[in-house]
Amino acid sequence: MTLSELSLRNARRQARDYLVYFVTVVMAAALLYSFNALAFSQEISTLSEGMNMLPFMITLASVVVVCVFGWLVAYATRFMLLRRGRELGTYLLIGLENRQVARLFFQENLAVGGCALALGTVFGGLLYQAFRAIVLALFRLPYRFHFGFSFPALGLTAVCFILIYLFALRRSRRYIRRAKICDLIDSDRANEGLVIRTGRKRRLVFAVSIVLGVAGTCLMTAGGSFFGAAGAGCLILFLFGFFLSFVSGVPGFFDRRPARKYRGQNLLVFRTLTARLATMGVLMAVISMIFTATFIAEGTGLMFRGLFTGRAADTACFDLFISISDPDRDHTAYLDYIGKNIPVEQSVQYEVCLSGSSEVRDYLTAGISYYYFNFDQDPVLRFSDYAALRSVAGYPPVELEEGQYLFHCMTYLEGPLREYARPLTLGDVTLEPGGVHTEHLSQSGGLTNGRGYILVVPDEAAEGLTVVHRTYAARTVRPVSEAQYDALHGLYNDRLDWSRPVRHVDGITTRAHEETEVAAQTALCIFPLYYLALALTMTAATILTIQQLSESKRYSRQFALLQKLGMDRQEMAKALRTQLAIYFILPAVPPVLIGAPFILHLACLPEPGVMVGASSPAVILLTALAVFFAVYAVYIVLAYTSLKRNVLPA
Repeated sequence: MTLSELSLRNARRQARDYLVYFVTVVMAAALLYSFNALAFSQEISTLSEGMNMLPFMITLASVVVVCVFGWLVAYATRFMLLRRGRELGTYLLIGLENRQVARLFFQENLAVGGCALALGTVFGGLLYQAFRAIVLALFRLPYRFHFGFSFPALGLTAVCFILIYLFALRRSRRYIRRAKICDLIDSDRANEGLVIRTGRKRRLVFAVSIVLGVAGTCLMTAGGSFFGAAGAGCLILFLFGFFLSFVSGVPGFFDRRPARKYRGQNLLVFRTLTARLATMGVLMAVISMIFTATFIAEGTGLMFRGLFTGRAADTACFDLFISISDPDRDHTAYLDYIGKNIPVEQSVQYEVCLSGSSEVRDYLTAGISYYYFNFDQDPVLRFSDYAALRSVAGYPPVELEEGQYLFHCMTYLEGPLREYARPLTLGDVTLEPGGVHTEHLSQSGGLTNGRGYILVVPDEAAEGLTVVHRTYAARTVRPVSEAQYDALHGLYNDRLDWSRPVRHVDGITTRAHEETEVAAQTALCIFPLYYLALALTMTAATILTIQQLSESKRYSRQFALLQKLGMDRQEMAKALRTQLAIYFILPAVPPVLIGAPFILHLACLPEPGVMVGASSPAVILLTALAVFFAVYAVYIVLAYTSLKRNVLPA
């Protein structure tokens, strides 16, 4: 058998024995190719001007992802090299030279990487179609499947894979070329040593690490780059201190409590776990850091999605909305263009006025310290204009009782305004508070229907009030195109008088433009963050899984002996489940304790009324947890299924 034939045989065996690793490398190739295809796609880049930044964002994320997958391949290659030390040492004993064994190991890993790249590219083409469908759905465009390869994306993915494998195999090749036979034969016995050996030091490190963990979490939520950096440093020290002291302290805990050690199946679980965990403190800390970054990235992506959607929901309630801050000007120039180019189904022109007092504003300001209001006086809208606005927006009609006025506000002000009971005096008319309505009515900006709230009064009560800005709202037959939106902005720029020291501004928004902006912003934030999060989760979970699967032979001998001693298969399966549960849950607990407060804090930062409903902080946190554990659970199930099949007696 030639070296090439032996390399291919070993490559097939390696892919079979470390199937989880091979599948992860295939998925890595698929992710790299699919996101590179998104970056090179002309169809995606032409959806919006904002999408021109997508290649840059994906490139930044890809640099990190390539480094992460490079670390995974390097770690797995080194791990498999140590596990196969006896086999490689045997090759030296039968007469092969070190350089031949190094070339053999190099060729078989390149074969595994080449197969993974080929399969990953095919699967990545399908994955790209899924991402393409998501992007088109964000822009409310139809999707049509057509399978094809992007040669620039394929070339870039191949270059990334070559760099990853050359970097990973370079160190292993150098090790084999210099290794002695005894070093290779004894390599699978090497373990991480106990860093903390005495119980006193262990307890001290554990207590200090807990303090650092609490301090780091508080600093991360305090705001500011300095506190954020200090908090991140504290959390890194916490993770290393916690795992180095905790996992090395498991044997000491049971040695001091022999009654617990021999209760039920604790002895079996204890001996198996301590064999793995007591010498894995550093690895567990690194994996826990990766999981923390993953969890925070997923929560941050959901927060950005909710932020963009929530902010656009209010401003996009009308197909076309134009507001002029100069009360002496009208909409004539805009109306001329609209009449010639934009078919309108229904429209209304109206004025937003000031009441002459600030009683409601003062009441809200006194009770709500986390938001501000634009006007020095309370904004007012005539009821006839308000009724027309509701009709244009598609809302049901409302009634205004005689002698009353209404509030229309954003949802976060509904509670305080329902409790407001003071009358409103406009000239010689006195009105009592009526109902409160909270539908979206473009109330989140400056030139809008009040910043957060507006008072709706009878038409005759608004006579003689000061006009603060004039507004036009319309429901169009078709969505306003980007070209029409740009043309309206061109009319505004043409009307600017740059010689005047104070220039009045116009506000122009369209539903179509806002939805396009939300889609572009979502794609720019969500895709890179989840790309990175998925890569990190796969890497950390794969390392944990291959660490467990590498012990299959030892577990098999252990359970065969237990069967002879009288333990039935059901008890052995229960013990195996308990071992795996503790092993996989342990590095995931600190990320949840760290990430949950941070995500909740992040989701509460935007202005009120934005993060509501499906984008509320609690829902974002639960969704991020579900996404994180859904991916993680796949590896747990794979590890349990494989171990159960290979190690439990039939």
